[in-house]
Amino acid sequence: MCVFCEIINGNIPTNKVYEDDLTMAFLDLSQTTYGHTLVVPKKHVDNFWDADQSTIDAVMHTVKTVSELLKEKLHCEGMNILTNINPVAGQSVMHFHVHLIPRYGKDDTIKIEFSENKVDTKALMQTLTR
Repeated sequence: MCVFCEIINGNIPTNKVYEDDLTMAFLDLSQTTYGHTLVVPKKHVDNFWDADQSTIDAVMHTVKTVSELLKEKLHCEGMNILTNINPVAGQSVMHFHVHLIPRYGKDDTIKIEFSENKVDTKALMQTLTR
């Protein structure tokens, strides 16, 4: 059984922030920034691509609820909301989860950078619209 299923079933203690019938939110052990929280569906599904629409809807409802709670209680200035799909993208636990990473300023302990990549957008659009 996966570690998140063990947490959901109460077999591993956690710092639970929120729970409803379909989802749970708990503090990430890494605490990349103060208040870093994970939102997971209670039903095991490996990742976002494998989730059915009702699971995605439930998770995103909880993401909205918990992100507003973190904003109100922790007074963060912003937040990164992200999910990783498969190990190549950084997924280390194969149970769909969304990271809520509160941001407090430019000197946070997390850096997300986008760099320009030379892409033939015309060819890309032809591929995407075939």
